[in-house]
Amino acid sequence: GGGETFGDRSLSQGLSVLVGLGLCATMLGLGCAVELGQLGQQLRRPVGLLLALLGQFVAMPLVAFLLALIFALDEVAAVAVLLCGCCPGGNLSNLMSVLVDGDMNLSIIMTASSTLLALFLMPLCLWIYSRHWINTAVVQLLPLGAVSLTLGSTLLPIGLGVLIRYRHPRAADLLVKISLWSLLVTLVVLFILTGTMLGPDLLAQIPASVYAIAVLMPLAGYALGYGLATVFKMPPHCRRTVSLETGCQNVQLCTAILKLTFSPEIIGSMYMFPLLYALFQSAEAGLFVLAYKMYGRDSYKQDTLGEEEDTDISYKKLKEEEVADTSYGTVTTEKHNSIQMEPTQTAL
Repeated sequence: GGGETFGDRSLSQGLSVLVGLGLCATMLGLGCAVELGQLGQQLRRPVGLLLALLGQFVAMPLVAFLLALIFALDEVAAVAVLLCGCCPGGNLSNLMSVLVDGDMNLSIIMTASSTLLALFLMPLCLWIYSRHWINTAVVQLLPLGAVSLTLGSTLLPIGLGVLIRYRHPRAADLLVKISLWSLLVTLVVLFILTGTMLGPDLLAQIPASVYAIAVLMPLAGYALGYGLATVFKMPPHCRRTVSLETGCQNVQLCTAILKLTFSPEIIGSMYMFPLLYALFQSAEAGLFVLAYKMYGRDSYKQDTLGEEEDTDISYKKLKEEEVADTSYGTVTTEKHNSIQMEPTQTAL
């Protein structure tokens, strides 16, 4: 049913155009968020690059592979899950990092660096983890070349965005906001089209195990990211940032690869998996933000206030020391109403 539904040529082409435009807008916004100065600093101290490497291309592919084995997925579902797990970080994490008072520079650098690393590491991870299903037709036909080509095509809008940020910073800020809205609109439209216009029974064709993986996989990513940042002894706001960066995948890229590289007859209803992942990763990230606003925000303010109080106390002590240092004598009064200056030792 899913393959026949997606076989509608005009509708399939329309979805391909929508997916391609959404991906270009997202990558353009990502490029507009990157500043060359920050990029140079990160290259000199590549902590963000290392965290992106470990989170996106070590932790998440392994989580996807293990979940596919635990839930005994068939080859088509396993490829969709692996593809999503091997994707780089997405723009949703940048928005969520703002809401939890995270490190925005770290968030943007991790997203950008994971996208660039994906050119080489995403096809490699897919090749390694798909070996378990190597005897199936869908894995033997896995278009790693087309995956690399799709990834390479994202470099143009990213580079254009970086150039716009360098030449026209105000226009870049506007484009970043537009790209975030286009992300939300594209996902909503895709979910409506595939879930409603393509048939009400499409969601029913997806196994319950796939729904379970769509719920568990972002949670595992958030937890592993927080643990990874803890191992690196990063401050709390950076831990929250790395957590969101690890769990939030670039579902637009995953959707584009599934749509542009696999025929509708092969992928069928599993085209919906990245959309389900987007739904649950957004909901879980929203709960993360809500919990922080309710319970973590006060401690963050107290820490900030404590730092300010320490600064004030130090300033007061400094002023007192300055007053003591500039006193060159004390005034004493004798019985005959005469005033005498007694020298005191000045601390230099």
